[in-house]
Amino acid sequence: MDSFLLFWQHLPEKLRPELFQIGSFQVRYYSLMYLLAFFLTYVLVMYRVEKEHYPFSKETIQDLLLWDIFGLIVGARLGYVFFYNFSYYLSHPLEIILPFQFTDGIQFVGISGMSYHGGALGLLLVTFFYCRKKSIPFWKIVELFSPAVPLGYTFGRIGNFINGELYGRVTTVPWGMYFPLDSLHQLRHPSQLYEAVFEGLVLFAILWSIRRKSPFDGFLFAAYLFGYGFVRFFIEFFREPDVQLGLVWGGIFSMGQVLCLIMMTVGIMIYLFRKPRKSLA
Repeated sequence: MDSFLLFWQHLPEKLRPELFQIGSFQVRYYSLMYLLAFFLTYVLVMYRVEKEHYPFSKETIQDLLLWDIFGLIVGARLGYVFFYNFSYYLSHPLEIILPFQFTDGIQFVGISGMSYHGGALGLLLVTFFYCRKKSIPFWKIVELFSPAVPLGYTFGRIGNFINGELYGRVTTVPWGMYFPLDSLHQLRHPSQLYEAVFEGLVLFAILWSIRRKSPFDGFLFAAYLFGYGFVRFFIEFFREPDVQLGLVWGGIFSMGQVLCLIMMTVGIMIYLFRKPRKSLA
């Protein structure tokens, strides 16, 4: 048992973030996890279209998904810039879009820093304008996608875990882990795995199980927004805050928790707005 516990605690230090490398070119597990997440979302959405008789063609879903990927990536990057590190990028604007560092000559460093909440906002904006352009009912589209999306988070968070990033706060629990990017080399919560389970598997299981019982278009979307925000809000208590921000709102909450509170509020508002009104007799 002790040997297994020791192996578990040091597992992140044994993992390599790249699947393979040829010269300076790398194929990372994190990128593959993103591709897998998009692929599973597409499969689940097409299953719903075929089995639950949604009025959308295969070509429409494929076209929308390509635009959504673009909106998610751009939104995630800009979300990180504005929500998490605005002062830095205000002084280094080229690093928002270019994978180079210009402080000591020109050095390739890669683009790092993505925000889930920014990605979700970018994706929704692209979806809204796509639906408007194609005369597609927006609320029916988000109702279609909402139960499928959380499963992709499972693989995204596993990608974070393999990268050794977004680790948790210092802990004494026996399932804590040592992460190679932690300069303090302290035992920490594997918060990426908590998120993979609850933001991903659990939320997916709940939304997928009730998808046929949705009382109106927008219900599943509202449930998704509230459910994700609720789950992540509590997991953030175990996740290390971003070093450049720390805790906000009087040192109580992380930025992620603030954004999750907004997310839950929007979910409640959508539910109240979309819920059919009962007519008076």
